[in-house]
Amino acid sequence: MNDVVDTPLLSIRDLKVAFRGQRQMREVLHGINLEIYPGETLAIVGESGSGKSTTASAIVNLLPGTGRVTAGSIMLDGRELTALSERQMERVRGREIGYVPQDPMSNLNPVWSIGFQVKEAIRANGVAHGRRAVTARAIEVLKQAGLADAERRLHQYPHQFSGGMRQRALISIGLAADPKLLIADEPTSALDVTVQRVILDYMASLTREKGTSVLLITHDLGLAAERAEKIVVMQHGEIVEAGPSREILENPLHPYTQRLVAAAPSIASQRIQAGVGAHTMERTAQAADAAPAVSVRDLTKEYKIRTGGLGSVPFRAVDAVSFDIPRGKTMALVGESGSGKSTVAKLILKIEDPTAGSIHIGGRDTAMLSSREVFAMRRRMQPVFQDPYGSLDPLRNIGNTIAEPLEIHKVGDRASRHRRVVELLDQVALPQELATRYPNELSGGQRQRVAVARALALKPDIVVLDEAVSALDVLVQDQILQLLAQLQSELDLTYLFITHDLAVVRVVADEVCVMEKGRIVEHGTVDAIFANPAEQYTKGLLDAIPGASIPLGGGAR
Repeated sequence: MNDVVDTPLLSIRDLKVAFRGQRQMREVLHGINLEIYPGETLAIVGESGSGKSTTASAIVNLLPGTGRVTAGSIMLDGRELTALSERQMERVRGREIGYVPQDPMSNLNPVWSIGFQVKEAIRANGVAHGRRAVTARAIEVLKQAGLADAERRLHQYPHQFSGGMRQRALISIGLAADPKLLIADEPTSALDVTVQRVILDYMASLTREKGTSVLLITHDLGLAAERAEKIVVMQHGEIVEAGPSREILENPLHPYTQRLVAAAPSIASQRIQAGVGAHTMERTAQAADAAPAVSVRDLTKEYKIRTGGLGSVPFRAVDAVSFDIPRGKTMALVGESGSGKSTVAKLILKIEDPTAGSIHIGGRDTAMLSSREVFAMRRRMQPVFQDPYGSLDPLRNIGNTIAEPLEIHKVGDRASRHRRVVELLDQVALPQELATRYPNELSGGQRQRVAVARALALKPDIVVLDEAVSALDVLVQDQILQLLAQLQSELDLTYLFITHDLAVVRVVADEVCVMEKGRIVEHGTVDAIFANPAEQYTKGLLDAIPGASIPLGGGAR
């Protein structure tokens, strides 16, 4: 190797970070050591609170609140970053270190056009000067990030972009100055697997062409192994394991890493594919003769979309969808954003009315029910949504949140409701003392357990889970999935499981319907769909599972 390759671009030694509390400093990073070489991708993996994002923030000296580096060294291309003034660091950010954050809606200003925000980054980093040169560079970087018709896109606003397009805009901003190092902090965790794959492919091609090093931060070990040469595993502010990606994946040494590997849906999916998952066919066959809990026939939903003038055109979000969910089983509805999955859920829950078709719950046509009967039916059917923080009232404590359905349906008195809340907290493995706390005092996993407890308060037969685990770390996700499986077994629950992640489907579902553009393009048992997908669209979803293409050795099995 030549001298350039032998010298790390980024070298972190004994890094410690602390936040000032009311009485003393609280250390959150405890002596971090890592190196990234030119052109190399290194992934930091770990659950929320492990210190991944704090490490990234320390590198660019953007620690939140009272956080500060208390010890250690951060060397970028031979220069000590911890010794630089704020003005000097401003020249490093963007020009030498690019940054792609997780949530594009929170990190793009909704009142500024995409072009204005990309141009602002170009001007701030001194990439181009003069109005025409800046505009030309903005169009160039948007095209490089895969945005078609970049000239027109410059004038559009974030709300006019899809999630994938917004993420590409952030990648454009992060790479606008051709930085030596790109920090990508969970850059695709909120995206569908197919869009995620496209974005990561674009990011990889751009960084490869420019020789950019990448620090990829993720909670998904399968994704990390697929996209990075090396992996660093963090827990509680420490590095517990580090090494080549395949070695970490196939032979994890630390118990925490072993748990991450075991919980990664893409890796679990491979294990099942190897033969452990034959039980799903058997379970479905046993239930085939029973009357379905939910029966959907030719379900159609149209919306009126306003045109530029005074008129409107019909948009068919759900197009002649039919399926049955056997009682006590799990039907997964999968597809990309915009495929119609969540609209189907709203129709089944009677949040919206269908344009055509029928929905039978327990043999009854929901279109024929009176408003009083619909209200009663909702006791039998409850939802769990994606965002456990957004779906919980921040002004109600956990006990009142769980008891709310009981109050609405006038079930029991105050004392019996309290007993039911205690029973539900125990059922979802949460301590009773959480009843007096508020959502902001709980972790994401605890909040989602509360959402599940609230859904179970009325003892429903059917639970509709709309992306209920997609926003969670893999370890928390694994805990929630195990909880759902346990509750289904104990209470004979029927699940409609809506997700874009086929790896999760492989682990939890009995049958799967694949949706594309409002229609079901493939339907069958999970084993059959995974073993022999008939549609190219389904094959694309399977191919896009992060890490699924990596053959596993004995250690990961």
